[in-house]
Amino acid sequence: MAPNKPATWPPYSSEEYRQQSVQVVGEELTKQLAKIKLLVFDCDGVMTPGNLIYGPSGEALKEFHSHDGLGLVMCRIAGLKRAVLTGRNSEIVSRRCTELRFDSIKLGRFDKLGALEEILHETGCSPEETLYMGDDLIDLPAMHQVAIAVGMANAPKEVLDFCHFVPDQLGGQGAVREICDLVLKSSGLYSTALIRLLDKSWHPTSGELSSDEELTQ
Repeated sequence: MAPNKPATWPPYSSEEYRQQSVQVVGEELTKQLAKIKLLVFDCDGVMTPGNLIYGPSGEALKEFHSHDGLGLVMCRIAGLKRAVLTGRNSEIVSRRCTELRFDSIKLGRFDKLGALEEILHETGCSPEETLYMGDDLIDLPAMHQVAIAVGMANAPKEVLDFCHFVPDQLGGQGAVREICDLVLKSSGLYSTALIRLLDKSWHPTSGELSSDEELTQ
């Protein structure tokens, strides 16, 4: 028997989506997630699996997940701010985050606390409205300054002990999407994002949708 098709779009109400978040993280954390206006992501190990792939000229490749990309697009069109804060300089990361229209891109910043302050200034968001997602010790100073700290399952114990939530998925394999969905569902913005996904005026440009180097030069 074929599955029932949704009679409406979005398939569920905002309250039903909120309850989905409650089932995953509980009522209290859902309320905290609903206040988030800015999501800050480390890159290696969070937006990617963390492998550093080198060729003769240096870093050659990074692997991103398409599900994470759509989650980040949904956050943008729902009105949330997004930033990347990584200790490594990478043209690949710059390109990926530029295509996704990140509000702030901080590369080569081991001083993550100082870089976080710059991100807050650039986005107009407060620490109480900010979620930080990281996977290693260098992320801890920034994590201590925000409302919600999210760590990866393979992070060191010192990171995991401080985190409010640890995704089921790993970095570069859907963890970012998991967090994006939770924030959107908790805040009642998931339905807004789904509606705008069908509106061409909110769609990415052809250049943002292309991964072909020759088409975006």
